Amino acid sequence: MAETKKIRWLPLESNPEVMNKYMYNLGASSDWAFFDVFGFDEDLLGMIPKPVAAVMLLFPISDKSETVSIGTEEEVEGLYYMKQTVGNACGTVGIIHALANNGNQVSLDESKALSAFLKRTASMNKDERAVALGEDESIGSAHESSAQEGQTEAPDINTKVNLHFVAFVHHNGGLYEMDGRKSAPTRHGNTTPGTLLEDSMKVAKQFMERDPGELSFTITALAANS
Repeated sequence: MAETKKIRWLPLESNPEVMNKYMYNLGASSDWAFFDVFGFDEDLLGMIPKPVAAVMLLFPISDKSETVSIGTEEEVEGLYYMKQTVGNACGTVGIIHALANNGNQVSLDESKALSAFLKRTASMNKDERAVALGEDESIGSAHESSAQEGQTEAPDINTKVNLHFVAFVHHNGGLYEMDGRKSAPTRHGNTTPGTLLEDSMKVAKQFMERDPGELSFTITALAANS
């Protein structure tokens, strides 16, 4: 994970309970929640409530993941995209990408940290947004608090972590992977709001097939919390 000014946060656990508490603290509506996705079968995907606004994939960074590309990077007008320059902040960047690109579905409390951050950075470019995140004490504090609440003990802040979050979102008929380490969003073909989960899972399967020796993949879906 790229770093600027040696800023590092504790890594966030891919745990719906932790992720939900975190995004609610940031101001996201409790009408939405992250749910574990347990597999590719139709019955397992059918357990996820609809609609689905975004999908989060946690995958291991390896030689294969770094050298075998999937999808096509492209600049996209209308997508909120930011670089990640804070070490171990990929969980927060993924959640920001998931929420910022679903403002028509997931409402944000205007008095809370995320709404303020999105307003402040709306006219910034992707690199300026990355710097702004590193300087945002409210989001940084909320991230640190959530990172310490997982089921596993949080590692030392200086420990190198080889797991990375990306978010998948729908935009104008396209399926986009939002990865703050890349120069732009990555398009993975077409999708619709109704097929976002299934189409994202097809891409997640490609991630796994690219690196079959790795087992540390987890997937969560941001979906209606009925």
